[in-house]
Amino acid sequence: MIRVGFWPRVCIGLWAGGVQGVLLSCVLVLAATGGWAPAALASEPVATFSIVGFDPETSDLGVAVQSKFFAVGSVVPWARAGVGAIASQAYGNTTFGPRGLELLAEGLAVDDVLANLLSDDDDREQRQVGIVDAAGRSASYTGEDCMAWAGHRTGASFAAQGNILVSEATVEAMADAFQATEGVLGERLMRALEAGQAAGGDSRGVQSAAILVVRDRGGYGGYNDRYCDLRVDDHEDPIGELRRIFNLWKEHALILEGYRLCDEEQWEKAFEVGKRSVELSPNEGEPHYHLACYYSRAGRRVEALRELRAAVETDAALAPRAKNDPDFEPLYDDPVFRGITRE
Repeated sequence: MIRVGFWPRVCIGLWAGGVQGVLLSCVLVLAATGGWAPAALASEPVATFSIVGFDPETSDLGVAVQSKFFAVGSVVPWARAGVGAIASQAYGNTTFGPRGLELLAEGLAVDDVLANLLSDDDDREQRQVGIVDAAGRSASYTGEDCMAWAGHRTGASFAAQGNILVSEATVEAMADAFQATEGVLGERLMRALEAGQAAGGDSRGVQSAAILVVRDRGGYGGYNDRYCDLRVDDHEDPIGELRRIFNLWKEHALILEGYRLCDEEQWEKAFEVGKRSVELSPNEGEPHYHLACYYSRAGRRVEALRELRAAVETDAALAPRAKNDPDFEPLYDDPVFRGITRE
C-alpha cells in the first residue's frame, strides 16, 4: 500500500536501484498522487469518526472529525450555508461532498441525495457517509465492507458515524453528547468529538482532527460562509489541540458577535456575550477591552471604565489604543478615562 505522505522516501530508496528503480518510483508517485492509479492499488481508509450537525436557532451547519490519518480536515468535511453538511469517509469518495451539496441545493431530500451518490459508485460498500440538511433532516450510510467496528446513528439535526473503531460506544457517545450539550453548534460538535474519543475512538490511534461550521455571511468580512474552519493536521493529541484553538476561535467569535449586537442596539445580549468572552480568557486584556467598548457605546460609563481599567492593567498596550478608539468617544472628557489611558 502506497501512502501519499511517504512517496518521497519511496523514490529516494528506489533511485539507488538505477534506471529501473527510477521508472518504478515514477509509477508509484503517479499512483499515489492521483496521476495514474492501477486497479490493484488501494487507497488508505480515511477518517474514523465524525458528526454532522445543524443548529435550528442559528441555522449553522457543520462537521467535526477525528482520525488516525494525516490532515483529515482536507478530505472529510463539506458544508454550505443554507444547504447542508456532509462527511465522506472510510474509503472516502471526495466527490460526495460537492455533489451531495449540489443535490441538496436542488431540493432533494437527504435520503434521495444519499441514494443518488451511491447508485453509480462501484465501491459503495467501502464508503461511509453522513448528511444533514438545512432543515435538520439527517441520513447516514455504512457500507458492508467498511472495516470493523463500523456503523452510524442518526437523529434530529445530526448524523454520527465511524469506522475502524474500538466499539460502537464511540458513535453512541457522540450522538448522546451532541443531544445533551447546550450552546452554539461548534461547541456541541466539539463535545461530541471529545465524548467519542473518551469512549474508545479509533482503534488505530490518533493523528488529526478538524471542525467546520458554516453560516450565511459568517466568514471574514461577510464575504463567505466559513464561520469556523479549524484543522489539526498532525498531533499526538489532535482533539485536545483542536479544543485549544477552538476556544481561541470562540473568544474571537463572541467578540465579533458582541459588536454585531451593539450595532443592533441589543445591549443586554451584547454584554452577555462579552462576559462570556472574558470568562474564556479572564487574564487577558482583549476581552475586557471589547466589553468596555460595548458598555461605552450603550452609555454605561461606570461599567465601561471598570472593564477598560481591567484591560489596561492586564495589557498596558491597550491604553494608547483606547485613546483613539471611537467607541470610547463618550468617555474622552472623563478624568477617570484620561487617567486609565495615561493622558
